[in-house]
Amino acid sequence: MKYRKIGKWGARLSCLGLGSYLTVGFKCSEEESRETIKMAYDNGINFFDTANAYNNGEAEKILGKYLKEYPRSSLFIVTKVFAPMGKGPNDKGLSAKHISEQCHASLKRLGMDYLDVYMCHRPDPDTPLEETICAMEDLARQGKILYWGTSEWSSTQIVKAQSIAKQIGARPMIINEPRYSLLYRYPEEELFPTTMEEGIGNVVFSPLAHGMLTGKYLPGQSPPKGSRAFDTDQNEVMLEMYWNEENKKRGQELVKISKEMSVTAAQLALAWCLKRQEVTSVILGARRIEQLRENLKAAEIEIPDEVMNKLDKLYPLIK
Repeated sequence: MKYRKIGKWGARLSCLGLGSYLTVGFKCSEEESRETIKMAYDNGINFFDTANAYNNGEAEKILGKYLKEYPRSSLFIVTKVFAPMGKGPNDKGLSAKHISEQCHASLKRLGMDYLDVYMCHRPDPDTPLEETICAMEDLARQGKILYWGTSEWSSTQIVKAQSIAKQIGARPMIINEPRYSLLYRYPEEELFPTTMEEGIGNVVFSPLAHGMLTGKYLPGQSPPKGSRAFDTDQNEVMLEMYWNEENKKRGQELVKISKEMSVTAAQLALAWCLKRQEVTSVILGARRIEQLRENLKAAEIEIPDEVMNKLDKLYPLIK
């Protein structure tokens, strides 16, 4: 496993991380979750990504349960706040009240004393940035979090937040979590240059575009049973963003390119993400232990320039 700094900051993350969205504590059984976490840890992964909203807290509970088997100092834990966690008017968003209450709730579910990163899961237009930043600063001074970050924030929002943090003497964000893949290259336009300028690291999610970059979905055919595209609990975003004949055809071309390198389409797609210097880590969302075992190999793949050119032509950046 290779390790990278978070932007300009000191902590180092494994270049592949283990996510828990729709997997740990949800689609994976407890035993499958334990085996997945163990395989990730045994192969050098120190970065584990979760959120309070993943299966309404169950992902945090199961992740915390099985991470107790390892030294806390060897782990880098990210969880998030924003999504509704109740029916009350203050049970969502990025207010100081919700941030503080959900931080303590997440710590309880995880069974931990502190979070390495507490992340704003989405921007909250109804709460002033000053309030959110001050809430993160308060938690850091209490020893509940070490760093804070954002997910799916725009470049403009990030720059504004960093400016406000400096003005009020609060610590800046150090990490950002955007969607990024061969099928979703938009961060290359503004987001990556902004985070590079600000010294912020990126941990990217959905690097396989919900499975569309694995090559398992064939043109003219319905999704196979057992796949994410077939599962109504998991396929809403995928079907809306990526499910079309053109992407299925491109997936088969990706398979051909990957075979020339004696790797899988998924491994090549993951390794492609890791080529970006702005990317600190790529989050894996393995449903089965076999998937994780194969995808871990992406950390060692070096992609030649001629293959990078083929991938750029197959999946061009659309401006």
